[in-house]
Amino acid sequence: MIRAIRGTRDILPPQSALWNYIESQAREVFRTYHYQEIRTPVFEETALFARGVGEDTDIVSKEMYTWTDRDGTSLTLRPENTASVIRAWIEHRLDQIPGLKKLYYIGPMFRRERPQKGRYRQFAQIGAECIGSESPAVDAEIIELALDVLSRCGVRHAHLLLNSVGCPACRPGFVERLRERLAAVRGRLCPDCQRRSETNPLRVLDCKVPEDQNTIDSLPSILDHLCEACRKHFETVQDLLAARGIGYEIRSRLVRGLDYYTRTTFEVTHGALGAQNSILGGGRYDGLAEALGSRVPAPGIGFSIGEDRLVLAVEDQISAEELARLDVFLIPIGQAALTECARLARELRGAGFSVELAADQKVKRAMELANKAGARFAVIVGDDEIARGEVALKDMAKAEQTTVARSALGQALLRARGSAPA
Repeated sequence: MIRAIRGTRDILPPQSALWNYIESQAREVFRTYHYQEIRTPVFEETALFARGVGEDTDIVSKEMYTWTDRDGTSLTLRPENTASVIRAWIEHRLDQIPGLKKLYYIGPMFRRERPQKGRYRQFAQIGAECIGSESPAVDAEIIELALDVLSRCGVRHAHLLLNSVGCPACRPGFVERLRERLAAVRGRLCPDCQRRSETNPLRVLDCKVPEDQNTIDSLPSILDHLCEACRKHFETVQDLLAARGIGYEIRSRLVRGLDYYTRTTFEVTHGALGAQNSILGGGRYDGLAEALGSRVPAPGIGFSIGEDRLVLAVEDQISAEELARLDVFLIPIGQAALTECARLARELRGAGFSVELAADQKVKRAMELANKAGARFAVIVGDDEIARGEVALKDMAKAEQTTVARSALGQALLRARGSAPA
């Protein structure tokens, strides 16, 4: 038997209803902030991620799915989407359109990392990018947007972590100071961090190995090395978050795992996810567009939510079964009733009800199927009901059956489920 590839999975009903619900809620929040959807290809030239994300990051050096196409081009399944969005911004000259470019995306990403709870080799992200401004006001608003998406999807008690990683003017000095300190403690670090201490010292701060944490805590803080412009920018972001009533914790080791970040970086954690508790991450990436070949500066900031982990965070509060529940199971008795029920199904679906029409006209069997389908209501139609212009309406939860005029069935269903005034 052929099975799904390790690190991938099938999302089946009713769980898929929860995914659809989360995505619909996210889309509605994006709409209220005037973000519009962008859909990029799931594979790109490998150079896009090597130049954008960074050759020394774990993503590029260890985790990408890369192959050589028939024409010799090196292609990669996208491990993240910010680089792809900026590539599209450059290619389609979105800089020619006035105003900020406020874009969101929902879709699959691919990384060959060790599968674990909430982490897969094909995983889904919900993300947003705001391109065209260096203002700290944009940083504060996109953080607010990210938290609103989580809240709208049902996440409670999310914890915001905040940092600044400086800019090309001040970060090189900090990196050299960090490199010097790492040379003195290199032997106490894991093999990955020993390598990173030479190739990309900032990545050491992102290490998750428990045994390394005390050593990393003793390293210099980037917040002590910010230039005046970065310091003021970071202070303004904090002031604007406070004005919104958004709480946060400054975490000076928060550098994220990608090379393109500058200034503001942030992460949101959630206690329901265990040790690997990050549900959302993002930051500012001024300079990324130039690194990818743009002649026009495109300062920007964005975030991505791990949708797999978001589902884990809310599945105990939101019932996938209830979201997928069938409204009406139509049960015809006889051929004339089957024709009538087909018309009735069309009318009810047009009114927004989910409807299933029994193919088996044996009432007992049809009622069993209605129960197994979790239908809210069964509607029974026979020759007598057709003659009287009525239907039999059964509330499956209460096991109560009433007779309703066919023309009034829609309103009766709405009243019965509490969605319309009596």
